Amino acid sequence: MRSSGILLHISSLPSPYGIGTMGKAAYEFADFLHSARQRYWQLLPIGPTSYGDSPYQSFSTFAGNPYFIDLDLLLADELLTADELLDIDWGDSSRVDYELQYAKRLPLLRSAFARGWTRDPIQIAQFRDENPWLEDYALFMAIKHSRNMQPWYLWPQSLRTRRRAALEKCRAALSEDVNFFVYLQFLFYRQWSILRGYVNGLGICLIGDLPIYVPYDSCDVWANPKLFQLDKDGKPTGVAGCPPDYFSADGQLWGNPLYNWKAMKKDDYAWWKLRIKAAARLFDVTRIDHFRGLESYYAVPFGAETAREGHWEKGPGEDFIRALHSAFPNLQLIAEDLGFLTDEVRKLLAFSGFPGMKVLEFAFDSREPSNYLPHRYERNCICYTGTHDNAPLAAWWESVPPSTRDYAAEYLAIGENPCRAFLRAGMASVADTFVAQMQDYLELGEESRMNTPGTLGSQNWTWRLAPGSLKPELTAWIRQMTYLYER
Repeated sequence: MRSSGILLHISSLPSPYGIGTMGKAAYEFADFLHSARQRYWQLLPIGPTSYGDSPYQSFSTFAGNPYFIDLDLLLADELLTADELLDIDWGDSSRVDYELQYAKRLPLLRSAFARGWTRDPIQIAQFRDENPWLEDYALFMAIKHSRNMQPWYLWPQSLRTRRRAALEKCRAALSEDVNFFVYLQFLFYRQWSILRGYVNGLGICLIGDLPIYVPYDSCDVWANPKLFQLDKDGKPTGVAGCPPDYFSADGQLWGNPLYNWKAMKKDDYAWWKLRIKAAARLFDVTRIDHFRGLESYYAVPFGAETAREGHWEKGPGEDFIRALHSAFPNLQLIAEDLGFLTDEVRKLLAFSGFPGMKVLEFAFDSREPSNYLPHRYERNCICYTGTHDNAPLAAWWESVPPSTRDYAAEYLAIGENPCRAFLRAGMASVADTFVAQMQDYLELGEESRMNTPGTLGSQNWTWRLAPGSLKPELTAWIRQMTYLYER
């Protein structure tokens, strides 16, 4: 069935408290999508952010970001008071200040914990039973906070290697903090469940995002060291990245520890199955980032200064895909198949049956025809204007060479403004699904870019939607395009 949607992360929603949340603005955005006849709301990863504030670098692949817990909903539940909220200056409303969030929001959430921990003992106990990852995560975060957020691989050896006596000693000494981090997840999942129910009730599905790798400083690696390529001291023997290419002479050095696929195969990929099951609890459809790493992954020796020293290793391939299909017969995944693709990767994508991605901003390099040109699409794909790593359309149009603009102008017969021409082309394409960034519909420039890969600039992941931006005229235009192209 032909359909369309919009990409807007929770953090980018308007709110009076410095970051988007699962509160009023989320429900209003769902109403906007419904009015515009959109079927999908796509998000970035929603885990607690760590290094560089990136949602792709999270302390846990299972946990939710406590910054997204809505404070007004806590006020309505009498877990916070109006005075507590009024006393805080949340800074610039147009940008997320993550340092401010860390300093201001966590004390408020501790106040909510103090009032609410004993209110719902049965529900909290049930929540703990239903989430086997939770106890390790809560202890991990409690230890980190007790050690000034020090990475786990710098903890004392007894904690690094998870000796039972040391862990139990910490669990007893830090029991209040352990309960606090349990309660944050309880609040997050409760608010998320209600929001998802509302969104689904409007006929809208949520698309989530699952990074293929997890960070070194994560509970996932600390709690499951045998599933990663680590030495006896817990250091990675190899890390993830991308090889040198046209865009980067040194390649990209991501630094995530690599999976020990042989160990994972022994228990039929049980950890991955837990991951997929957890994602299905949050989303209707999940995008797997860097799908090509399942066929072959680029391994860089730990400590290398650039990705030049890396080499390709075979991934789990069809065996892994078969295991997922067996465990989840109705699995709905999107394969992020961008980057350096080979015939083997294309074969694995076809074997999986998952739709791949086509990006319009990649289509118009005038030097050679591209598979991202709309007339080359197969139906089983998702067409995007751009991703969170790309410039918004208006900024992209200003930055590309004149030859690229000329090619696109001729191909798309651009008579209206370029943003709307691209959006119309995506809507008109044969791709089963079309998704655009909210910034593209608003025709915003470089200031609204979500992320610039390879940088740690203060602007990454900080853009927020201005209140009142979703005008009736825009809603009507999107609705008309959706109707016109039978989405």
